[in-house]
Amino acid sequence: MIFSKIKYVLTGVLVVGLIFWFLLRSPHSKNGDLAPDFETTLIDGSDFKLSDLRGQYVLLDFWGSWCPPCRRDNPNLVRLHSEYSDKAYRDAEGFSIVTIALEKNDKNWKRASEKDGFTWRHQIVQESKLVLSAPLAIKYNVKDVPSKFLIDPAGQVIGVNQTTEQIAQFLDQKLK
Repeated sequence: MIFSKIKYVLTGVLVVGLIFWFLLRSPHSKNGDLAPDFETTLIDGSDFKLSDLRGQYVLLDFWGSWCPPCRRDNPNLVRLHSEYSDKAYRDAEGFSIVTIALEKNDKNWKRASEKDGFTWRHQIVQESKLVLSAPLAIKYNVKDVPSKFLIDPAGQVIGVNQTTEQIAQFLDQKLK
């Protein structure tokens, strides 16, 4: 009987803790904020630091192979990459996409990224049993996927969860 009560109390504390952690934590990245820098390893094994892309427009995209809305949006990312990665900009050295796959294991993301046509270098996979608790998801306060952060050449977040069409319109205005 006492163990049953303890079990209910602990479950309640856990539920309240998770609600606080996921819903009430303060956002770390919003328009005008400096994008939190991070160091990680790309899928090719090379070291990567977000600040290495300063001087460029960067689209940071959180997605998952298990996420139908992400998979539907991936062809739009591929179009953005093919249309804007080699263009000249008035105020930037270029445009790069950095994708962060939030996965429970490393088995499905590769097949999904290949099938969806991800050819860019800056691909990251973060594994976690609770995918939204992956370190980069926490750093950017990602509560849902897909989540996108458009970062300007100075490293400031200038757009959060914009559509790829909105991002394309913005980049069109910045072309030489």
